[in-house]
Amino acid sequence: RGRVLAGMGVPDLRGSLGLSTCYTEHDATQTGESETVIRLHRSASGSIATYLPGPLQPKTKAAAEFPITIDVDSAAGTVKIRSTGTPAQLEVGQRQWSDWLAVKFKLGLLQSVQGVVRFYLGAVTPALQLYASPIHFDPHAPMFPISWPPEYSGDLAHRIGTYHTAGMAEDHGGLSNGRLDEEAFLTQCQDVYREREAMLLDELSTLREGLLFCLFDTPDRVQHMFWRFREPDHPANRAGCRNGFGAVIEDHYRQCDGTVGKVLAQADDATLVVVLSDHGFGSFRRGVHLNTWLHDQGLLALRAGVWPGHDARDLLRDVDWSRTRAYALGLGGIYLNRQGREAQGTVPDQDAEPLKAAIAAELRGLPDQECQAVAVRDVVTREQVYHGPYTEAAPDLLVHFAPGYRASWTTALGGMGRGHFEDNTRKWAGDHIIDPALVPGVLLMNRPHRNSRPRLLDLAPTLLDGFGVPQDPAMQGETLLT
Repeated sequence: RGRVLAGMGVPDLRGSLGLSTCYTEHDATQTGESETVIRLHRSASGSIATYLPGPLQPKTKAAAEFPITIDVDSAAGTVKIRSTGTPAQLEVGQRQWSDWLAVKFKLGLLQSVQGVVRFYLGAVTPALQLYASPIHFDPHAPMFPISWPPEYSGDLAHRIGTYHTAGMAEDHGGLSNGRLDEEAFLTQCQDVYREREAMLLDELSTLREGLLFCLFDTPDRVQHMFWRFREPDHPANRAGCRNGFGAVIEDHYRQCDGTVGKVLAQADDATLVVVLSDHGFGSFRRGVHLNTWLHDQGLLALRAGVWPGHDARDLLRDVDWSRTRAYALGLGGIYLNRQGREAQGTVPDQDAEPLKAAIAAELRGLPDQECQAVAVRDVVTREQVYHGPYTEAAPDLLVHFAPGYRASWTTALGGMGRGHFEDNTRKWAGDHIIDPALVPGVLLMNRPHRNSRPRLLDLAPTLLDGFGVPQDPAMQGETLLT
């Protein structure tokens, strides 16, 4: 009887978490992160024949291409995109988003995949600048099922219209790379938010009993990208800080409040309404190069002739595992190079606990001399945080950063920067990967409930209690209802 639509983790049609395309007549345009740059050459008639890159061909491993023709009208400040997709002609105004274009890529003699894409026209003159969003699965015909039952994604699109299907729907990469300005990004965020609200209200209109859950992750993306406007001295603002965006986060929360009001208006006395977030937010001003710190402690070794910085490639590719005892990967996790676990492990079981204790003691309270601040509040073992059959999959140590600090972008990908710290100058200037005690989430319910240190583990017992279903003795957590 249940229905579910997949969210976080659904890739785009190219197998990425958000691979966009930048069309430009600027020959000097550099390729940014998670994007393809296609340089255009306009004909005398003003038309440009080009293509939309798609998924890889199974045999050649080259990207499949969907041909498009761009007709430029400089006087009107518009372009028309012609193709074999639907619609056959799509008009886009300057600094505007297009409607959805449904496209189909041929991957073989009898194989094709469908997707949907939107365009944003940044400029027509003096040089064309056109942005194509990541290609989303067509909810009517996804590459693989993204819902249960499989037809649900298409049924939903019939009712509310085509919608973003990728797990990371908001195009933060386009803003980071300068292909979108803040207004364009906010417009797209609003589109995603309205889709989610439409999904929620559509399901709520037919729900008579049972559980309905809807995730709104746009507040997270808005805070990541607009936190810098709350702090004029943030390193991300050194190139300049535009006016008019200081209240974006608060305004977005007011919009969320409006959605809650619409839900409460439909809830009767027998309906339990829970509004929660799993984390709060804070500033991300400085990144910590954890692998460089481990290297300087003599715990991580590099191949001969390689030094921390640009020489050391990401994904730990230049690590000398025979002389390495610990390494960092992801957003604050440290792993021991364990014998019997890692392929070239050096740390025997009897040395694991003393080594974890030594690393935690040295890293805890790590000073940032340049800023005269403490970067690390605490370092805990996974056993202090996690319990259950999947504890072994977690990092051996978890770094709880102080306000303003986070694992560096380089560390996240298993790389090594120069020194122990770097300023975060990216537009992604807010984050929540710090000491959990500093970024608590929110919990609101329309029934009396315990609000003292609630945990996510308490949510399932609370919902069961709301349905009058006994909690399984093996289940962690306890009901919050009083």
